[in-house]
Amino acid sequence: MNFIVENKESKVIIRCHVEKLDTLNAPELKSHFLHQSKQLFSHFIVDLSRVKYCDSSGLSALLVGNRLAKEKNSKMILFGLQPSVEKIISISQLDTVFNIVSTENDIIN
Repeated sequence: MNFIVENKESKVIIRCHVEKLDTLNAPELKSHFLHQSKQLFSHFIVDLSRVKYCDSSGLSALLVGNRLAKEKNSKMILFGLQPSVEKIISISQLDTVFNIVSTENDIIN
């Protein structure tokens, strides 16, 4: 399994179990966001701690999750960014779009 989806209280936690978030698995992540957006939730929380590489397809999938969360007056929070993923998000100026924290413990209810 590339992604593990956990529903905790009203939060949806998606744990990425891939080293590369790219064209091969980004559609699967998008489908998880779409499926989960039909449920009641307060936040999408995405664990990227295992992801060492992210291309434009991966960024697009994350943007879909962010848009779906905003449509529900919610938010998406990313945590566990590896340096290379943090760099691509920063270069693409998406660090101003995404809510990013260092660790899962940094997420405030």
